[in-house]
Amino acid sequence: MSFAQQGLMRVVEARIAEVEPGRCVIEAPFRKTLTQQHGYLHAGVLTMLADNACGYAALTLLPPGQEVLTAELKVNFLRPARGTLAIARAEVLKPGRTLTVARAEVWMRQEDGSETLCAAMQATLVPAAAV
Repeated sequence: MSFAQQGLMRVVEARIAEVEPGRCVIEAPFRKTLTQQHGYLHAGVLTMLADNACGYAALTLLPPGQEVLTAELKVNFLRPARGTLAIARAEVLKPGRTLTVARAEVWMRQEDGSETLCAAMQATLVPAAAV
């Protein structure tokens, strides 16, 4: 799978936790090396996790031999991202041959197991030939 080829996913120690048609969940542990100046997980990390989750959710609905690229995305940061684990849960809203629209939510798991919603994304993805 192309996920293993993404060096940045290795840097943040992300893993695909779940994948099924039209859905993908990616998790990454909170690490101080990924924070911004206030000690929260950096917005770039949240965006990257949500974007990848949307992309792999879309990819599950494409024929073999295709990949996806993000054409557009919009992120709302809702709360500071602190906790033990970032969880990006994505689902396809509208599949298509030329454009697919997906959404993701990024939750932070707390020490007690509860989760806090920190970011929401909507993304438009386009199919591309596999490289």
